[in-house]
Parts: sequence; C-alpha cells; structure tokens
Amino acid sequence: MKTLLILPALAALALGDALASKADAENFLKKSVSEVVEVARKSPDSAALASGVRLILLKTISFDAMTRRAVGPGWRQFTQPEQTETISLFTALIIQTYSSKFTPGELPEIDYKSAVETAPGRVEVSTATLYEGSKYEVVYRLEQPDGKSWRVTDVVIEGVSMVANYRSQLDAQFKSGGARAVIASLHKSSASSK
Repeated sequence: MKTLLILPALAALALGDALASKADAENFLKKSVSEVVEVARKSPDSAALASGVRLILLKTISFDAMTRRAVGPGWRQFTQPEQTETISLFTALIIQTYSSKFTPGELPEIDYKSAVETAPGRVEVSTATLYEGSKYEVVYRLEQPDGKSWRVTDVVIEGVSMVANYRSQLDAQFKSGGARAVIASLHKSSASSK
C-alpha cells in the first residue's frame, strides 16, 4: 500500500521538475534575447552592436557543442589544438553572422510560444519574430551541458537548422581535406563575413 502512495508522489516530483526545467530554459532565453535587443537599441553603429552582442552570445550559446555538431563525425579525428582553433573560428563566424543581421535601433517583436521538453535536459522554445517588416518562425534549441545552466545549442530559422546548414558545408570540407580544410574554410568564411 505504501508503494502505491509513493508512486504518485514521485510522478508529481518528476512532472514538477520537467515544468520547472522548461520554465527555466524559457526564462534564460527570454533574458538573453532581451539583453541582445537592449544592445541593439542602444548601439550607435554596427561595430558597437557586434561588440555588445558578442559578450551576451558567449554566455548564451554552447559554441563547443554547436561546433562539434556542425563539423559532424569527423570531429573525433581533430587534434585538441585543431578543435580549439575550430571552436574559436566557428564562434567568431557565428557572432559576426548573427550581429550583422541586426540594424542598430531596429527592434524585433518576438512572440514566445510554449517551451517543449524534447528529452531530459533539452528544451525547444518556438517564437514568431517580426523584424523589419518580415515574419520569421525561429526555434531555439537549449540544453544543460553541465546539468545546471542552460545554453543554446542550435537555432532553427524557417525550418533550417543553423547546425545542419553548417554541417553540410563543413562535412564536405572535412571529407575533402580533413581538419585543416575545415579550419581553412572557417578562416575564409570569417574573413568574407566582415
């Protein structure tokens, strides 16, 4: 009889943890996006915007996980120095690309949908975003890599995953020339996005 009473209590605790987990992820994302919007609002020019956004993105995005997934299975064949360089280059590229999408003073309207827990420690937050007259469906994929703090690990815009998009490019580079080809490609992409 005691077992029957304990099971509903455990189920309620698990459900409470899942609800708290989703809410924590959603609140983390909302706070981070609000910080980016505030930087965009206050920035006098693109350079100031990029600099301000960089600090926010470094604490919001898991660039390690994003880079590893963007490179794909070949990642395991990179040496530690190659992995470090690749993460650094990919981080710079994502920040440059992301910050270049904003116009100082132009603010998006963001409608957050309900967060969905896709697996323990993984949450997706869907949004409808209106920016400069265009509407976008954006899904943020968040994880808890350390089991405590949330980090964005992918952004899906209009059904296109940023990680999958880069993976198609970087995997081809890896297959044609290994880690050095991936690094060279990231150097080239980073230089051309400036």
